[in-house]
Amino acid sequence: MDEQELLALLWSLLPSRAYLIAAFVFGLLGMAAFYYGRKRTNKRVTWLAVGLMFYPYVIGSDIRLLYGVGIAFCIAIAVSIYYPQEPKT
Repeated sequence: MDEQELLALLWSLLPSRAYLIAAFVFGLLGMAAFYYGRKRTNKRVTWLAVGLMFYPYVIGSDIRLLYGVGIAFCIAIAVSIYYPQEPKT
């Protein structure tokens, strides 16, 4: 394997721009939701935000899965914020 082939192989292993942008945006949204959940002492929002921040490390390089799971996490956080869990009495 010569140097050009090795360079082409290594370049193909880098994530795409869409992946990097999505990981960055979902990480920022997760950080904002984490601070909101901690401020309001909402454990569900806090743990969903942790999941939103760290799931891109687990997904791999599948962009559709990255966007799908990220949007699902965002919807779950929004539902948890607008419809909070009632305390059990």
